[in-house]
Amino acid sequence: MDLRDIQNLIKFVAKSGASEVKLEMDDFKITIKTAGEEVKAETTYIQHVPMSAPVAQPAPQAVPVAAAPVESAPVADENSKLITIKSPIIGTFYRKPSPDKPSFVEVGSTISKGDVLCVIEAMKLFNEIEAEVTGKIVKVLVDDASPVEFDQPLFLVDPS
Repeated sequence: MDLRDIQNLIKFVAKSGASEVKLEMDDFKITIKTAGEEVKAETTYIQHVPMSAPVAQPAPQAVPVAAAPVESAPVADENSKLITIKSPIIGTFYRKPSPDKPSFVEVGSTISKGDVLCVIEAMKLFNEIEAEVTGKIVKVLVDDASPVEFDQPLFLVDPS
């Protein structure tokens, strides 16, 4: 059996969905193990996020569309100087670095450019979201451990 045959066997096993294949010949033994269960678990997780997002999108879009003008109008009228910090990615919003730690920022916290405001988990990677402005947190717009969309407002900051 040459290298090309072994490569073809590996491709065949990967496509077949088998988790383990053992091949014993007179002069050699080959065991091919695939991460079938782990890949399926990740695929299920990845599919779960998009499936929950489209199902959840019609209702949240309908609610914020109705609620957004009500909330945006007073904010625009009363505090037009506020800066909105938005999510740069899709994922799960966390206010704390871990469950037993305090939140990165609270309402009333003074922040500087480069301070970590929160983390967003995307595909099991935790991305720190840093402040791009200096100011004071006026409002946290997202609940802890909630899914967020790209460009979704997370915080309102008073730059003065």
